[in-house]
Amino acid sequence: MAKMKKVFLCTECGYEAPKWEGKCPSCKEWNTLIEYKLPGKSKTPDRPLDRDILSAPVKIREVQLEEKRRITVSDAELNRCLGGGLVQGGIILLAGEPGIGKSTLLLQSASGLPGKVLYISGEESTEQIKMRADRMSTSKEELWLLSEVELNKMKAHIQSMEPDVVVLDSIQTTYNNNLDGEPGNIAQLRHCTMELQRMAKEKGFSLLIIGHVNKEGGIAGPKILEHIVDTVLYFEGDKQYNYRILRVHKNRFGSTDEIGIYQMSGNGLDVVKDPSMLFVSQTRDDLSGCSTAVTIEGGRPFMVEVQALVTPTVYAAPQRSSTGFDLRRLSMLIAVLEKRCGFQLGKYDVFVNIAGGIKVNDPAIDLAVIVALMSSFKDLPMSKKICFCAEVGLTGELRTVHRYEQRVKEAERLHFDRVVCSSNNKSMGKTYKDIFISKVSNVIELLEILFD
Repeated sequence: MAKMKKVFLCTECGYEAPKWEGKCPSCKEWNTLIEYKLPGKSKTPDRPLDRDILSAPVKIREVQLEEKRRITVSDAELNRCLGGGLVQGGIILLAGEPGIGKSTLLLQSASGLPGKVLYISGEESTEQIKMRADRMSTSKEELWLLSEVELNKMKAHIQSMEPDVVVLDSIQTTYNNNLDGEPGNIAQLRHCTMELQRMAKEKGFSLLIIGHVNKEGGIAGPKILEHIVDTVLYFEGDKQYNYRILRVHKNRFGSTDEIGIYQMSGNGLDVVKDPSMLFVSQTRDDLSGCSTAVTIEGGRPFMVEVQALVTPTVYAAPQRSSTGFDLRRLSMLIAVLEKRCGFQLGKYDVFVNIAGGIKVNDPAIDLAVIVALMSSFKDLPMSKKICFCAEVGLTGELRTVHRYEQRVKEAERLHFDRVVCSSNNKSMGKTYKDIFISKVSNVIELLEILFD
């Protein structure tokens, strides 16, 4: 039997090191190298390879492409995020925090797939899965349930059933008896995933794996598995709200510029066809400290409401708080207002919130944040019929944003009267019938128009 050897694996980037180090040489993170054991090389000398079984290099123009068969998913949002359906032999990793709705999404999608589907759960019994399926009113004749955590038994069932799609919930509960360590550690995660990947490629079935992410970003996270699988989907959302966002982080068979938006209900997850109605206030009153931004997530434009509160501080150091918006970027925008516009905010607490609990990384909402801050500072209401889309630079100039026309069409569809954007947009010459385009070059010019 080959002797076991020790390897230290980084939980953030998967880097392997022969000895422990405080900082990972690859990703430069501290205290991320974890020890695990793997079989060493056998002492038996390697036999020379037969020339007939060696794979020969092929010129790129001589490679024959085979069209991958796709299985269409009944869930339109998931189907679009996957690039048109499940690919035969493809491995999809669905990651997210516990309790966010990953199992609900895959069970709901599995019931609408054609062919034979095997749903393997290591966290719930078959009775619990059936109760959840009845609550969601899902039914499928060829949906098979299996409650199992041991890898070799799973492989035996897959071998005998020959399903078209396999769903594994979750990879953290799967383990191999022949490998040291508890289920969910690095060695078990990596080994079980690679074994299932090899089997999926050989048998040609599509494999969907659920992976948990904890708030500390520890060992439960699927970062180690991202290099192995073909597609990585992240299911995000705040448990205090009903909405969920499905983001594509990696896709070998499609685009990564896609998102799916769902709303959690008593009957499962409902597809949100018009996301703008979720994140924009339905009140008709014009309020101070509120503005509307046109943002794009993936390939979909929608409106978000930016709320700001600027109030005199009672502490020695003013507070800076942000929910759904990058706090460091908020500090930069406050510095721009102080330096370029002369607003002294050093004695004021500043709070910014993106309504609905959504997290926005699009720099195009910079202008909406600036307007909300000034509206709250001056206590002057902003019209609900005006929306904003522009990035703010350090000099106070308004920079162009990508997919400008797509944003304007979304604002026009939702009956906004005006869009305020940068005057540097290349397509500014185009006119629109039902909406007015305001061209602004810098923040000072904008604040003079809106508040003076």
